[in-house]
Amino acid sequence: MKELLQKRILVTGGAGFLGSHLCEHLLRKGEEVLCVDNFYTGTKRNIAHLLDEPYFELLRHDITFPLYVEVDEIYNLACPASPVHYQNDPVQTTKVNVHGSINMLGLAKRLRAKILQASTSEVYGDPTIHPQPETYWGNVNCIGPRSCYDEGKRCAETLFFDYHRQYKIRIKVARIFNTYGPRMHPNDGRVISNFILQALRNEPITVYGDGLQTRSFCYVDDMIEGLIRLMDSPDEITGPINLGNPEEISILELAEKIIELTGSRSKILFKSPPVDDPKHRQPLIDLAKEKLGWIPKTPLTEGLKKTIQYFEELLRRGYSH
Repeated sequence: MKELLQKRILVTGGAGFLGSHLCEHLLRKGEEVLCVDNFYTGTKRNIAHLLDEPYFELLRHDITFPLYVEVDEIYNLACPASPVHYQNDPVQTTKVNVHGSINMLGLAKRLRAKILQASTSEVYGDPTIHPQPETYWGNVNCIGPRSCYDEGKRCAETLFFDYHRQYKIRIKVARIFNTYGPRMHPNDGRVISNFILQALRNEPITVYGDGLQTRSFCYVDDMIEGLIRLMDSPDEITGPINLGNPEEISILELAEKIIELTGSRSKILFKSPPVDDPKHRQPLIDLAKEKLGWIPKTPLTEGLKKTIQYFEELLRRGYSH
């Protein structure tokens, strides 16, 4: 009876930070999970504990090439999500957003499956409206070094809504704001992983610019709950819907908090800001509250402690790069 009620769910990018947590939560819900990843930024370490699960399957595949499988739902998370990784091969980043979306939407069309796109707050660029509502069209440099990701994700949203209008595909679009937690890639250049590793090693903590730029950080468990609630919502709720923690903190305050929580001897080192780095990023989540009944619950200090424990264990196991 369990197998008759069970959904078979495809998670692309399933060995990545968000993807591995999503696979875990879906298995806990009793679903069957097909995890697809090309391991460009994902790692088997993230899903090793799931490999013996009877309803978990791992497939190495790059979604810029068509995929022929049978599933009921698709979570499309495949894409490098940090500037270090997506700028390393910008052409491939655009391809995975555009070709990958076309291939996954084509699969959804053939199967009449529901499909969720993991979009991003980067579609807002360096916003002139604060906080950012879903109705804001953004302020994006279409020829800058971040454009492969920003514009790639914007084009993916376009494709999702065109497939929805033209072929009646059941879509969900989540605009994900900064998310953190265990299994973050240590080399992804994101501020929380950078600061924690530098603090644990008592190295200078590098703050780009004056540190007064602000971000809003959502703990990974809260984000996964938001994604699942969006997927399980009625078909008329397509999104885009912002998912993120609306509590804002400056980068300088974050650095000081991590130094305190780790008991580090690190000093703060200021460097020039990267090109097109947004000054503010804060989600307006009224739509998620209204349509999904979702609000993040994990306080920043609690989430940081769990993330610090993860990186402490990583360093104990000999991680050195």
